[in-house]
Formats: sequence, structure tokens, C-alpha cells
Amino acid sequence: MIVMKFGGTSVESQEAVARVACIVKKHEHRRPVVVVSAMGRTTDKLLEAAAEAGAGRREQALALIDEVRTHHVTHGLALACAGAAELDRYIRAHFEWLDELIKGLSVVGELSPRSMDLIASAGERLSSLIITFAFRSAGMQTQHVDARRVIVTDDRFTQAQPLLENTYAAVQQTVRPAAESAVVVMGGFIGATQNGQTTTLGRGGSDYTASIVGAGLGAEEIQIWTDVDGMLTADPRLVPGGRRVKCISFAEAAEMAYFGAKVLHPATVLPAIEKNIPVLILNSRRPEAPGTRITSQPTPCKNPVKSISCKRNITVINIHSTRMLMAHGFLRRIFEIFDRYDTSVDMVSTSEVSVSLTIDDRQNLEPICEQLRHFAEVSLEEAQAIVCLVGENIRHTPGIAGRAFRALHDTNIRMISQGASELNLGFAISEHDLKPAAAALHKEFFSEVDPAVFE
Repeated sequence: MIVMKFGGTSVESQEAVARVACIVKKHEHRRPVVVVSAMGRTTDKLLEAAAEAGAGRREQALALIDEVRTHHVTHGLALACAGAAELDRYIRAHFEWLDELIKGLSVVGELSPRSMDLIASAGERLSSLIITFAFRSAGMQTQHVDARRVIVTDDRFTQAQPLLENTYAAVQQTVRPAAESAVVVMGGFIGATQNGQTTTLGRGGSDYTASIVGAGLGAEEIQIWTDVDGMLTADPRLVPGGRRVKCISFAEAAEMAYFGAKVLHPATVLPAIEKNIPVLILNSRRPEAPGTRITSQPTPCKNPVKSISCKRNITVINIHSTRMLMAHGFLRRIFEIFDRYDTSVDMVSTSEVSVSLTIDDRQNLEPICEQLRHFAEVSLEEAQAIVCLVGENIRHTPGIAGRAFRALHDTNIRMISQGASELNLGFAISEHDLKPAAAALHKEFFSEVDPAVFE
């Protein structure tokens, strides 16, 4: 049994879904469970419509919903063939519900996280139904499973956390028996609380859904199908001509994902690590490409660095307090504030009375700084970026920092951090310097590569 997850670009149109059907049909003998994202940019449009409704702009919101409706009717019914009439009824019912919800929100003029999740969930609910009918038209025995019956979460709407014990039990009870005789199709990204309220796992959460379902099933492997050939040595938008990484460890993949590798959601590998299930990154537009294989024990590599990850839109917060000289509790007071506002910190650099740290979530930046100013001076540096060298061999190879500094000799480095795992060496720099810095580091560390690991 395998889990196959297809992202938004892999299911964005009639043609894309037809490709997906061909890919799944070739794997039908492995009893696949298919997890799908919303079609194309559906979720973005749904959230835009929700925002318009919350601001009382009813007609603008309904116009956006109508765009989403037209896309799904046009592409969905063409895929359903003999089942078009039945699918049309499902799609119409979904959009009648959405229209009424949008109208209600426009009257109230307020958008709660719970309402956002209800609206955002429609994308995966619709795409999973459309793909179920497309698979049936392609000759596959297929069963649709509503992910809200399987992914049990807490009630942190828009950023819900799965309750794994409950979820694994639901996977065994609902998904496994269905997968014994049919290709199961379910939406990613969405779940429900124990009392049935719809939740979402945060953007990129479809990868996480696939990993959780795979762990719950004890799957042979988890396949993440996207629009690139696998994980690369650098973001191709920054460094053209990067190499494909054939194999990588769970730990390296987690670091790469957290520090900006868009091809994989940071949380994806956690359930897979727990169950030691290989994860494959594959290209739905080039299914013959071998992709990247993520395992607990990758192939030994002669290169010290596996990839360069980059994270944009970073804010550096500098915190300074001479009052804390020789006093304990400085760091505790700082991080209690970030914990209070549910804000994660990426990198930290400290001295006796100064702390610099980076965040990528500015939602609560103002109240955080207000709290920090009760006992420290605070300054901000915006439009920053993190560039991070990732590789298992960094810990065993002397001189990596020296080589990195030589490559970045023309770059003003704001912060330096080496993770406790010693798998990464990161620098905070101006976003303006990101492209030349990434190119310089790539030239330094990937001019020659180990053919066993890179292509």
C-alpha cells in the first residue's frame, strides 16, 4: 500500500488531472491512497472571497466564488464523462452552500478563523470529488473519503494540529478497508475537530495529510507529486542549473523544508520519520524522472553540503538590555513573549545583554515588540532573508564556515547560526543580496558533485 499526494499544479486542469489518472493507474496494483490539493489557485481565490465578504463587499466576494465555480464545472464535468450529471449535482450543492455562507458573512461583516476554514476547505472537498469521478472514467475502482472523517485535529482554526492517536485509529477504521478493494481519494489540508467542526492544517498541509495517512497505514512509501523533478541543490529561481539530489536523509530534508525548500512542507517528514517510511518527491509532468528519495539512511556522499535553502521575507529583531547584565532569566523572558503570541523563531544569536533573532510571521510583531520594550531596547531590520547550507557531512568536515565566508566576502552578513544538529550553517542577509549570495555559495560547494547523490 502506498500514499500518492498530488499538489495544486498537478491537478489544476482537465489535462493535468488526466495525467494524474494515468500515473495512478500504473500504480493501481500497489493499492494507492491518493491525497489531493485544491485545483490550481483555488484556495487563494476562496480566501480572497472570504476576506471580501468579511469586509462587507458581497458582490465582489460572490464574483470570486463564481470564478471558482466556472473553473470546476468546466474542467470537472469534462473529466467525469458518464458520471457528469451526478458530479454536477455535487458541485452545484457545494457552491449553493458557499454562496449562502458568503452572503451571511457579508451581512455580519466579520470573518472568524472558523469561517475561514469552512471556506478554505471547499477547494480540497471539490477537487477530491472531481478526481474520484475522473479516476472512475479512466477505468479504476475508486472510493472517495471525506478527509474530515479521518484527520482529527484540535480547534486551532487555520493552523490546526492533528491528534495523531485519534487520526491513526480513524485511518485504520476508514481508509484501510476501503483501500483493500479501491483507489481511495481524499482531500489534503483539511480535517475536523472531535465534535465535527471543519479545520485546516495551514498552507502546504496537504503534504502533511499524506504523511499522516501513510504513517497511519504503515505504507510502503509516501509519494509527493509536484511540478519539479525533485529536491535541487538550490532554488532554480535564484540559481539556474541546480543539480537534482537523488537521495537525502529525513533530517536533511526537514532542515531544507523548514528553511525554504518549497517542494516539501516542513511538517511532512515527521510522521514518516516516526514510522521509517521513505518519502519520494516526483514530477507529475515528467513521471519518468526518478525524483528524490528521502530515507533514514541515505547514500554516503563526498560533498559536505547537499543543498542551499533560502527563506525570504524575514524580519530580524534586535533586543538589547544593559539592565540584564549579570542577571539570569533574560532569554526566558524573551521567549515567553514569543510563546504567548504563537510565533516561531528561526535563528537566534546571543550575547550577555543582546539577542538577535529572526521570524517569518509578522502577524503579531507589534504586540511582541511592545512587550519586549518593557525591559529592553528593540530594533527591527525588515526585508531580510536566510540562506542556509544543509548537509549531514557539515558536522564532519572542517573548513565549511571558512569556505562560506570566502564565497560571501562581498555580502553584509547580519547573523550567523549553526543548528544544534550541526546539519546546517545559516546566514541572515538582506533580501537584496540573496540571489548573488546563493549563486556564490552554489559555485563554491557544487562545482564538482558526487554522481552517486547528484545528477
